[in-house]
Amino acid sequence: MVFDFFGDRRKVVVGMVHIGALPGTPLYDSAGGVDKLIADAAKDLEKLQAGGVHAVMFGNENDRPYVFKASPATLAAMTAVITALKPMLKIPFGVNYLWDPTASVAIACATGASFAREIFTGLFASDMGLWQPNAAEALRLRRDLGRPDLKLLFNINAEFAHTLDQRPIALRAKSAVFSSLADAILVSGPITGQPAETSDLKAVREVIDSVPVFANTGVRLENVRDVLSIADGVIVGTSFKVDGNTWNPVDGDRVKRFMDVVESLS
Repeated sequence: MVFDFFGDRRKVVVGMVHIGALPGTPLYDSAGGVDKLIADAAKDLEKLQAGGVHAVMFGNENDRPYVFKASPATLAAMTAVITALKPMLKIPFGVNYLWDPTASVAIACATGASFAREIFTGLFASDMGLWQPNAAEALRLRRDLGRPDLKLLFNINAEFAHTLDQRPIALRAKSAVFSSLADAILVSGPITGQPAETSDLKAVREVIDSVPVFANTGVRLENVRDVLSIADGVIVGTSFKVDGNTWNPVDGDRVKRFMDVVESLS
């Protein structure tokens, strides 16, 4: 069992619903507005659920260039989109606002999500500048909003960034669980859609046994068997898209083929 809301399932697949660029960001479609964001996300959500994923996660991957602090406009819009889609949901869902852990927790609590993902710990040199997340603030907000059940998924090696922490990844993972109360550890590749190093995933798995370990990026039909032989779960975005392109809509056939392989591992 990974988390209670997955029942007795031991290996889980979380599919990404990449919401379109939110109001105030460079790629926002002002003509389509929030209604178009909802309509497009609904199509992806429908295909992911029909394909058999075990959970979905709503993310704002289209808000490039990324920022470290959510604006009121994007925070409100993302909450509105998720709230509008809730009647469609048949499976657990999570939230990730890139790259603001406190905003991710806030949206998750406001929408009733089961989990939230972000970079909660560490210090990074990144495309966005010096990156110093605040796990303490995010976890205190979770408590203040009365959601101790909200699971926080700690991505410990950020995409688009390089850690300035010289400790081995296994030690950083162990420390995040011990000192920052991570509910799960996520291992990523260097950029969206690229796989984590197998050696990193194995190193983390060897020292983490009290919380689940997930592969966070680059999991494909071709490598999912190997990845799930190590990890408790995977988070999949790019591989589920038309032509395997992160910015395309979800391809229902790709989801179904992937999930057929996953179910055969049970």
